[in-house]
Amino acid sequence: MKKVDIAVVGLGAVGSASLYFLSKSGKKVIGLDRFDPPHFMGSSHGETRITRLAVGEGEEYVEYAKRSQEIWRELETETQIQLLDPCGGILMDSGTTPWGKHGGDGFFQKTVDIAKSSQIPHLIWNPSELKAKYPQFLLEEAGNAYIEPSAGIVFPERIIQTQLELATKNGAEIKVYSPVNSISIKNGSVILDLKEYQFEAKKVLISAGGWIKDFLPKEEKLGYKICRQVLHWMEIESDCSYFNRSPVFMWGFGKNPEDFIYGFPTQDVRSIKMASESFVETSHPNNLDRSVSKGEQEIFWNEKVKGRFLGLTGKFLKSEVCFYTVRKDSKFVIQPLSSVPGTLMVSACSGHGFKHSAALGEELAERILSSC
Repeated sequence: MKKVDIAVVGLGAVGSASLYFLSKSGKKVIGLDRFDPPHFMGSSHGETRITRLAVGEGEEYVEYAKRSQEIWRELETETQIQLLDPCGGILMDSGTTPWGKHGGDGFFQKTVDIAKSSQIPHLIWNPSELKAKYPQFLLEEAGNAYIEPSAGIVFPERIIQTQLELATKNGAEIKVYSPVNSISIKNGSVILDLKEYQFEAKKVLISAGGWIKDFLPKEEKLGYKICRQVLHWMEIESDCSYFNRSPVFMWGFGKNPEDFIYGFPTQDVRSIKMASESFVETSHPNNLDRSVSKGEQEIFWNEKVKGRFLGLTGKFLKSEVCFYTVRKDSKFVIQPLSSVPGTLMVSACSGHGFKHSAALGEELAERILSSC
C-alpha cells in the first residue's frame, strides 16, 4: 500500500487548483482522476467560462471571484500562457418580470446591489445606450443592462492544464484513469481503494464534481442534482463583426431559471458560443446523455435566440454537453465527509463555480495543511 500525506480525488476546476497549492507545501501529495484532465466528461470544458465580480448568487462569493482573478494573473506571469481575457461583461434584464437564477428571484437587481455594496465599478444602461455600443443585442424597451468592465472570459482547459503542470513541477504525483472505488478509515488513516491497488493518506480532499454521489451516505445523495447542460457554437454572418470584441453576456427574459441565455465573444471569427441552463435531473454523471439532437438545436434557436440577436445565420456548427452538480440553494458545499474522518469534500458548485475555483483551491489547501 502506497502512503502519501494528502490525496486529491478529482482534478477538475477546484481539484487542480487545490493540488497546485498543496504541491507548494513540500508534503507528499497525489492527485487522482477517473479521466485524463482536462477532459470533456465533467463540468469544466468547452473553451470558455465567464468571470464576474458582482455575483448575484451571493455577496459572500465576491472575494472568491476577485482572488481567483488575481491567482490567474499570477499564473499568467509565471507561465506566459493567457488564462484570462478581461473583455468586460453585460448582464441584461428584459424588464418584464424579475428573473430567477441560481436559487433566488431578482438576480439582476441583486447583482446591481452587490456591485454597489462591494464597490465594483459598473454602469447601468437603457436599451438605447446598449444598442448604440452593441447593436447585436435586441434588448426590449422595458429592459436594462448592467455593464461590468472587470468581467470577462477564463479558459478552463488551459487553467486546469496549467495548474496540473505546475503541481507536477512542484513534486505532486498525478494518476489519471484512476477512479476511486471507495474511501474508508483504518487506524487513523484514510484508505483509498482503487481497482488494482490502494493508497493510505493522512488527509483527503474529494473534489469529484458529480461523482461526489459515489462517496456520500444514501440519505445525503438526494441533496445533489446532476443537471445536463448543452453548449452551442452558432455561425456568425460573414459580414458581421459585432461579436469580435463583444463582452461576455448574460440575459434573463422570464421568471423561470431556464428563461436565460449567455454567451461569449467569438474565439474563431466564424462562431459564437451560446448556452442556456436546464435543471432537469439525471441520476448520475455516468448516465448523462451526451448526444445533442437537431431538435434540441431548433428549440434553442426558436425559444432562446431568435429575435434577440443580430448577425447570426441560425446554423449550428457544433454542440457539446456538460453538467452542473446542483444544490437547492445553489450554494457551495465545503465540509468533512461525514462517514470518513480526515476527509474534506467540496462539490455542488451549482453552475457558477469556475470563476471562484482558484481561490477555493487555495482556501481548501490551507484548511487541509492547517490540520496536518
